[in-house]
Amino acid sequence: MLVEELQGKALDDFFQGILSLETMEECYAFFDDLCTVNEIKTLMQRFQVAKMLYNHKTYCEIEEEANASTATISRVKRSLHHGNHSYEVIFKRMQDQAGAESE
Repeated sequence: MLVEELQGKALDDFFQGILSLETMEECYAFFDDLCTVNEIKTLMQRFQVAKMLYNHKTYCEIEEEANASTATISRVKRSLHHGNHSYEVIFKRMQDQAGAESE
């Protein structure tokens, strides 16, 4: 885990703050205060690339749809397949929530 070197009270406080957000509006407001537009775009693009890889999209489809470079796609793919499996946890929960909402 690469973030381990940052582990401690400050990072715990940061993550606890994020976990305390309850609505989409709170997320928009917090990340607007925290990040620049370009930082949010970068995070959003990586998440979009991971989701597309998870859904078996090709590099060409991802490059076109997400406007991502092959370097970004490769980096995200490495995290998706050899990282902490957090993307799979999130995408599975999102699928479960979507299924529960449609019932």
